[in-house]
Amino acid sequence: MRSLQSSSCLRYKEEEPKFRNDKKLGMFFNSQSENKQTNDNKNNNKDKKNKGKNENDDKVFTFDFKIGPPIKYFQIGVLIGSAAYIFYSLGQDDIDELTFQQFTSEYLSKNLVDRLIVVNGRTAIIELNQSGKAQFPHSHNQKLSFNIGSLEAFERSLKEAQDEFEIADAVRIPVIYTNEGSTGKMLINFIPTVLFLGAIYYMTRKASSMGGMGGPLGFGKSTAKKFNQETDVKIKFKDVAGMDEAKEEVMEFVKFLQNPEKYEKLGAKIPRGAILSGPPGTGKTLIAKATAGEAGVPFYSVSGSEFVEMFVGVGASRVRDLFKTARENAPSIVFVDEIDAIGKQRSKGNASGANDERETTLNQLLVEMDGFDTSDHVVVLAGTNRADILDRALLRPGRFDRHISIDNPALEGRKDIFKVHLKKIKLAEDIDKDLPGRLAALTPGFSGADIANVCNEAALIGARFNAPAVTLRHFELAIERVIGGIEKKSKLLNPEEQKIVAYHEAGHAICGWYLKHAYPLLKVSIIPRGQGALGYAQYLPPDQYLMNTFQLYDRMIMTLGGRVSEELHFASVTSGAHDDFKKVTSIAQSMVLKFGMSKAVGLVNYADSQSQDNLTKPFSDETNQTIDEEIKRIVNECYQKCKQLLIDHSKDVELVAQELLKKEFITREDMIRLLGKRPFPEVNDAFDKYLDGKDAFKNEKPANEKKDSE
Repeated sequence: MRSLQSSSCLRYKEEEPKFRNDKKLGMFFNSQSENKQTNDNKNNNKDKKNKGKNENDDKVFTFDFKIGPPIKYFQIGVLIGSAAYIFYSLGQDDIDELTFQQFTSEYLSKNLVDRLIVVNGRTAIIELNQSGKAQFPHSHNQKLSFNIGSLEAFERSLKEAQDEFEIADAVRIPVIYTNEGSTGKMLINFIPTVLFLGAIYYMTRKASSMGGMGGPLGFGKSTAKKFNQETDVKIKFKDVAGMDEAKEEVMEFVKFLQNPEKYEKLGAKIPRGAILSGPPGTGKTLIAKATAGEAGVPFYSVSGSEFVEMFVGVGASRVRDLFKTARENAPSIVFVDEIDAIGKQRSKGNASGANDERETTLNQLLVEMDGFDTSDHVVVLAGTNRADILDRALLRPGRFDRHISIDNPALEGRKDIFKVHLKKIKLAEDIDKDLPGRLAALTPGFSGADIANVCNEAALIGARFNAPAVTLRHFELAIERVIGGIEKKSKLLNPEEQKIVAYHEAGHAICGWYLKHAYPLLKVSIIPRGQGALGYAQYLPPDQYLMNTFQLYDRMIMTLGGRVSEELHFASVTSGAHDDFKKVTSIAQSMVLKFGMSKAVGLVNYADSQSQDNLTKPFSDETNQTIDEEIKRIVNECYQKCKQLLIDHSKDVELVAQELLKKEFITREDMIRLLGKRPFPEVNDAFDKYLDGKDAFKNEKPANEKKDSE
C-alpha cells in the first residue's frame, strides 16, 4: 500500500517511517532512536561551537515510528474524533437550566428579567436587567434558560404569570424568537459522511494496489497483465507436447509479428486472431503461456470475466483501454482466456435488460478487432471450451480468422505428454524402459491435465509408502485413483451385498471377454470407490472415431451384463445397474435420433435439429411413438443376446465371481488363467504395442515399501 502523506505533524515514508515534531515533545520510541538522537545532538553542538551560531530554535528531532496500517488508520480515526469533540465542546456555552416555576418565582416576580430569547422554539434564554446582574453576578459567565413544550402553552403561561404579578403592559417582558445552529453539532453530524467517503477512498486505493485500476476513477482501466518473455514466463513450446498442429498455427502468429516484412511483401495481411477451443484440460491456456514465452513482443493476458463488473460501461471501457495499450506497444499479442464470459451469442430481444452490459462489452470488442479503427499488428488469441455458444459475428474472418481445435491427445500425444511430466519425477532404476508408452496405453481418453494429475498422484503415493523412488506400481495405483476415485476401505459391504456385486461385475467381465468388438479388459474389482461405485471393470478403449452397428450392439450387451447376471443368480434384482441403464439408453437414442441406424425412423437427425430457443419437438406424435418403439426394440435385442450369452457361459461367470469374492479384484492375467486366452484379437493397437505379454497391473505391494503411519 502506498504511504499516506498529509500536512499535519504525521509523515510516513514508504521505506523508513519517521515521526517529526518539535523539541518540546520529548518522546522516545525505541533505544535506537534515542542513541541516534544523542549522537545527532553531539554533532550539532560541535557544529554550533565551530560556527558560533545559536540554532536551538530550529532544531528538529527525528524518531523512528514504525506502525502497521491498521494502527495507522485507527490513530487517524481517533485524531478526527478528538478534533470533532473539541469543536463540539467549544461550541457549547455554559448554560444553567431552570424550570418555569423557578423562573417565575425567583426572577419574574422580582422584576429582574430584561427579555426572553426563544431559540428554535424549544429553549428560552433569560437575559437579566441591571438589577438582576447586580444580584446574580455569576450570570455574566453563565446563561440561564428553561425548556418550553410548545410556543402556545409558553405564551399563555407567561401571560398568566405576568397577570398574577400585576405587571403593567408597558413594562412586560419582551420575547424574541430566533433560530440558531450549533457548529459542534453540525460537525458531529458530518462525521459519518466523512467516514463513509474515507471508506470509499480506502477501498478504491486497495483495489488500485491489487488490480491496477489506477485510483478511484480507474475502474475503466484494463486489468490485463503484461508479460516479459525474458523474466515472467519460463514455459516454451518445447514444454508443450501432444498438440503439434496447434503449436504450428500459433507459432505462425509469432513469426508474423517478429518479421512482418516477409509476409507483407507477398501481399499477406496478419490474421486478426485465433480461437483455441477444446475440452477442459487439453492445454489451451498452456499453449498461450508458451506463446508468451516464445514471442519477442509484448504479451497481454486477461480473463473474460474481468471485463464484467457491477458498474455500467466498465467492460467496454476496459476493452478500449486494452486495445489502446496494445496498439501503443505494437506489435503485440493479446490473450483473452474464457472468452465465452463476454462472447455469448446476443439474444434477439431482451426486455429485462439483464445482459445489456455484457452485450455492450461484446460490441466494443467487435469494433476494436475489425471496426473503422483497426488494430494493425495486434493479434488476439482467445481460449474457450464452449465455442458453440459464441456469437457468429465474433467468429467471422477478419476477427478470429483461425479456429484451432485442441482435442484430447491420441496415443502418441499422451506418450509425449508423459515424457514431459516424467522429467520432474524421480523414477526407479529398474522401471520399464518404455514407461511413457505403457502409461499412455493405460490412459485412453485422458487430457493433458489428467496426465499431469496421474504423475503427481504417483509421486504422492510413493512418498506415502516411503519409497526411495517412484515405481510402476505407484503409477498404476494413481491411474486407478484418477479413474475410479479413492478406495473406500471404511465402506464395508455385508456378505450378501458383496456377493451381488461380485456376480454383477462377473457378468460385465464375461460379456466383454466373449464379444468380438468389446474393449480389452484390464481389471475387475469389487472394492467400493469414491465416486459411489461398489465395483468397477476397467477396459482399454482404442482411439476410435467411428463406430458401426455391431460395435455399438456389443457395447450395450456388455453394459447390460451386470443386471442380467443378477437376474440369473438371485431371486430379485437391485438398484446397482442404474448407471448402466443410463449408458445403454443414451447409445440407443443416439442410434435412432442421430446416426440413422433405425430403418423405421429413417436417415434423419432429430437430436441436433432443435435449437435451444425452440421448445417444441421437431417431429410429430406418430414419429415420437415410432422413436420410442425403436429405442425399446434395440435395448430388448441387446438384453436377449446378453442373457443367452451368460446362460451359455454360466460356469465361467461362477469361476470369475468366486475369484472376485476371494481376492476382491482380478486382472487380465487372472482371466486368462481361469478362462483361457480370449478367442478374438484385440481391437486396440496400443495393447499389442505396449502391453501384450506384460502384466497390465501388478497386484502385490512392493516388498521394500512400508506405508507411512505418521
